[in-house]
Amino acid sequence: MSKILVLQHVWCETLGTIAEALAAAGLRVEVIRPYEGQPVPDDLEGVAGLVVMGGPMSVYDHRRYAFLSDEMRLMERAVEEDKPILGVCLGSQLLAATLGAAVTKGDRKEIGWYPVTLTESARNDPLWRGIPSPFVAYHWHGDVFELPRGAVRLASSELTACQAFRYGRRAYGFLFHMEVTEQIIRNMVATFADELREVGIDGSEIVERAKEYLTPLQRVGRQVFMRWANLAGERST
Repeated sequence: MSKILVLQHVWCETLGTIAEALAAAGLRVEVIRPYEGQPVPDDLEGVAGLVVMGGPMSVYDHRRYAFLSDEMRLMERAVEEDKPILGVCLGSQLLAATLGAAVTKGDRKEIGWYPVTLTESARNDPLWRGIPSPFVAYHWHGDVFELPRGAVRLASSELTACQAFRYGRRAYGFLFHMEVTEQIIRNMVATFADELREVGIDGSEIVERAKEYLTPLQRVGRQVFMRWANLAGERST
């Protein structure tokens, strides 16, 4: 069984529905938690694809979180070896930075439920073709990134010009979250309660609005994640 390597940055931001897609594609998962002191591997031997999850740190926090540099070196190797990459939120920012794009603080934090609009390029993208646009996604980020040179922009929101991109054939970055479950959302609201207070956002409202938006978002996510998992499965054969 082929292996997917997952880099996790905080306890509450897990694979969520991504795990279902990987299991359905017959891929096993190895989770590395650098924030707990687990070392980031030096190479991708025996790895079919790389998933890099979200987290509260920033790409430019290398002095505080030295493992971010190790992750970017591993992502660079994955790009060089044409391994499928899926970067979610912080993971997308790390991928963008690895590809040479600037990652900076946004004008204001985008937290909660906001529409995402797919670009014309997404219509023919292997992961996004046939996905209805716009759709409401779950967001939790303060940083934004420029489109990496040579990459294809796939989605935007009112606040953020680049919400998703593809580099090459198999490297994807999604700034928004589609993998979340109701429990993940509740855990994030509880874990990052101080951040919500700082920006004046009601966490209970985020949880309440999940009743309307979560199911259709998961429908989109499952289709996209299954297609990514199939890419990784094909690459490993």
